[in-house]
Amino acid sequence: MNPEISVVVPFHNEGPNVAPLAREIFSALQSDPRGIELILVDDGSADDTWERILEVSRADPRVRAIRHARCSGQSAALWTGFKTSRGGVILTLDGDLQNDPSDLPRLLAELADCDLVCGARVKRMDNPLRRFSSSVARVARKLVLNADFQDTGCNLRAFKRSVLETIPAFNGFHRFMPILAQGGGAAVREIPVSHRPRTAGRSNYGMWNRLGRGACDLVMVRWYLKRQLGRVPASENTGSKTPSCDL
Repeated sequence: MNPEISVVVPFHNEGPNVAPLAREIFSALQSDPRGIELILVDDGSADDTWERILEVSRADPRVRAIRHARCSGQSAALWTGFKTSRGGVILTLDGDLQNDPSDLPRLLAELADCDLVCGARVKRMDNPLRRFSSSVARVARKLVLNADFQDTGCNLRAFKRSVLETIPAFNGFHRFMPILAQGGGAAVREIPVSHRPRTAGRSNYGMWNRLGRGACDLVMVRWYLKRQLGRVPASENTGSKTPSCDL
């Protein structure tokens, strides 16, 4: 199999969601003629998530099962999936069934004239704490990074493989992916997507890892954006004159 589209889904203690989500993803993409691989990454779950992933992978050769020996976080799980993926186009969504796979074809369609398409959740089915922390984070990003994406916390995304060249691997990169990609010269677009209530499992995020650590990340990302190398136009010099470079 030579897949053109790779779908990466991180899981942590989401056993009941594995099989239903895999079915929904394949159903949503069944009309796409390109080859598809589904990469399910178990981030050191303590429940039966790994067993459920193995069951799905045995039933469908398009499914690839990957497991972290210990819980390393959502960013690490995504990065593991990215490194393992083979498609020129990569899709991501969360393993909690709150992202709706039926939105994936719309993201792929929008990708025709940009590099990264991000979902912006409308009518969010989250508790007040998560909605409040997301609002605070958006204001902070606008003030510190001069970037105003509506919903960088939404993991429902589609992007070309070249976007990975603009993203440094660090714990928390997934929350800043649109900003980092744009800073690296990628064309980024947000589109509204649906959001569903959680039906199984529980959120792995609290106030500290959404706000406290995010404040530290803001400082680091601000520094990185100032030093980031974007896409610089270049051409080969076939003449004898040596081009100058101002340092």
